Amino acid sequence: MKNRNLLLLAFFIATQFTNAQTADGRFAIGLGLIRNEYNGDYGSGIFNTKETWYAAGGLSLGYYLNPSFDLGLQGSYGQYGFREYNSYPKSNNFRGLKTDASLFTHYKFNNGYILSETSKFSPFISVGLGFAAYGIDPAYDKSGSNSALYPTIITKGTDFTGFIGAGLKYQLSEHFAVQYQYLYFDTNADNHDENHGHAYFGTVHAPRLTNDCYGQHILSVIFNFGKPRDKDKDGVADKFDKCPDTPLGVKVDANGCPIDSDGDGVADYLDKCPDTPAGVKVDAKGCPVDADGDGVADNLDKCPDTPKGVAIDANGCPLDADADGVPDYLDKCPNTPAGVAVDTKGCPVDADGDGVPDYLDKCADTPAGVAVDATGCPVTPAIVPPVVTFDNTLFQLGKSIIRKPFYANLNKVAKFLKENPSYTIELKGYGDIEGSDAWNITLSQNRANAVKKYLERKGVDSSKITTVGFGKKYPIADNATFKGRMKNRRVEFVIK
Repeated sequence: MKNRNLLLLAFFIATQFTNAQTADGRFAIGLGLIRNEYNGDYGSGIFNTKETWYAAGGLSLGYYLNPSFDLGLQGSYGQYGFREYNSYPKSNNFRGLKTDASLFTHYKFNNGYILSETSKFSPFISVGLGFAAYGIDPAYDKSGSNSALYPTIITKGTDFTGFIGAGLKYQLSEHFAVQYQYLYFDTNADNHDENHGHAYFGTVHAPRLTNDCYGQHILSVIFNFGKPRDKDKDGVADKFDKCPDTPLGVKVDANGCPIDSDGDGVADYLDKCPDTPAGVKVDAKGCPVDADGDGVADNLDKCPDTPKGVAIDANGCPLDADADGVPDYLDKCPNTPAGVAVDTKGCPVDADGDGVPDYLDKCADTPAGVAVDATGCPVTPAIVPPVVTFDNTLFQLGKSIIRKPFYANLNKVAKFLKENPSYTIELKGYGDIEGSDAWNITLSQNRANAVKKYLERKGVDSSKITTVGFGKKYPIADNATFKGRMKNRRVEFVIK
């Protein structure tokens, strides 16, 4: 009677949970039957058809993580022992009860990478950690009628377990499946068969160094359940949702896709122009395409290739304020008087190239290179300061020591200032973005002072020289590049 009740319990609660559940049924309960197999000091019943079968059962609960992995909790209860027919000595045979529980994870092969997620056949592997508790089976204790058949009983107690396993599931319907799996458990003890580290070989009682182990054959039925998954919470289940990533709160149609009232291919919640006429090409924001970005849609733009940022009129064409035929964005002289002939840049024609346009030039045939006054006529040449060029290598990196190759150019500046005492010179030092603000201010000031001292040694009146260090301020190139930083490390010479 007790055995019959045990089998009924096993049928009701035994199985391992595996990949029966999906994203639409994340929870599962497994029910099935288990055959326990012993492997220890008295011998091995692993896949041994001659050994007596020991029935058990278990309950498992699981949760679907993703197409590849599930997590769960399992437990089993039932008979556990070992008996080989015609075995010697009889003391090899024992029988008792075992309860175990484990946390486990399964790796599923029908994960979309190896096999299709919709495959009815689903192979898997599993691992778990837990504990096992052992006790006496009242029907087979040492005083019972079966004591001769099972002279040894299981020692009471618990130990920790770990298992590996594999199995195969066949999906019968959306919510039901059958499966077979085999698990092999290792334990941290060697005493629950009343044999502490010895094995029998015929009449020889030899030491055995491994712990007691056991295996489980499991034939199961799986029931998975749960609310159909609606990842974007739009009211349409994922398996029917053609737009499964719709943002929260966006109104959708029967297919789960955001509504697009004007049918331009851009959903209303993203459409900045929800009333676009039918057939008009639109951009990602749902507004009519404006290829040149001038604010006038292509279907209305009479100048559809206007450069970006150019001011336009209502027709999308560039403005030409002085009406000289050159649009303002190209016109270097946007206020040319009406009727004045202009060149391609929109500036009045200057035939002799003296900088005074023809319509103002009173000396229209001035030879090239001759300095002229505001009327375009030649003027007495003034004293012109020497042109001196200094690049970023004027100083050694991080120092204010002038490099010798620049002495010659500095000598020219000194000579000019001594010969033209009415002129003054301002020395402006600059640095790049590297280093602190205070460090760059100090370095740039020291560099300007170094040039001043050099000019003073060459005879220039110190009262004619002023210096200032600007540090990181006023870069002339991009500090994000090495070449840009080199250009920014400089000293500017301003002769007045």
